[in-house]
Amino acid sequence: MNDQQAIIEEVTRRVLAALGSSEGCCAECAGGCAACCSDEVRSAVHAGACRISYCGNGGRVPSDLGRYIDHTLLKADTTPQEIDVLCDEAREFQFAAVCVNPVWVKRASQRLRGSGVKVASVVGFPLGASAPEVKALETRRALRDGAREIDMVINIGALKGGDFDLVQRDIAKVTDACNEVGAINKVIIETALLEDEEKVIACRLALAAKAHYVKTSTGFSTAGATLFDVALMRETVGPDIGVKAAGGIKNAQDARQMIAAGATRLGASAGIQIVKGVDEAPAQEGEQRGGY
Repeated sequence: MNDQQAIIEEVTRRVLAALGSSEGCCAECAGGCAACCSDEVRSAVHAGACRISYCGNGGRVPSDLGRYIDHTLLKADTTPQEIDVLCDEAREFQFAAVCVNPVWVKRASQRLRGSGVKVASVVGFPLGASAPEVKALETRRALRDGAREIDMVINIGALKGGDFDLVQRDIAKVTDACNEVGAINKVIIETALLEDEEKVIACRLALAAKAHYVKTSTGFSTAGATLFDVALMRETVGPDIGVKAAGGIKNAQDARQMIAAGATRLGASAGIQIVKGVDEAPAQEGEQRGGY
């Protein structure tokens, strides 16, 4: 076993141990209730994670969720008027940022001037298959238009094909462009398309490329964020960079669980439901907003 494989296995073992095993549990709880599985729940809480509706140490989950949220609108048919509404909502609820496609960055920046809400834009989105130089150029244009956060998609095919040098160079070029103006780079690894070992490798490559965040999902693939993936990513990158959970976070309960599992930022189209403490968002909300 080489050093890289040993690290991956150790990280995965720790996350599985923290989240607990369902062995010996009743079918209904699957390893996540205090009644049947108190030891597993204690381990999960100790690691900062939680299972199903049990939120562990609730005192560690902040009530002001707005500062965790990137209010997001990435659908193809977005209109200027919808961007204005998105920005006005972000200003009202003091979200961390709005996340929009590059064409809307300048409009959003002007709309949010003086609000304290940042503008994030996406690069290589949603497939990640652009050349590193193209991603760097796209990044610099978005930054010039007023973005101060970039959510880039890695070259997923290169990662799965074992070309780790290309993936790291891809991330580093965007990070370097961000660092020129003091912006941050959030690296989307698209967890739904990766095996656990590949998720760990992707996070380690983001660390090596000096990225500022790792992020679970684009919201345009087969699935979004899971508590396991957030915990695995946090265990891999440690405490010094951010973890953004995105994809399927539709209510306040989802948000608190992701934060408890280690997320420091949430990508959500249902941001208003989250900050209002609504635990059930309309089923079509993600479809209305586009992406996560």
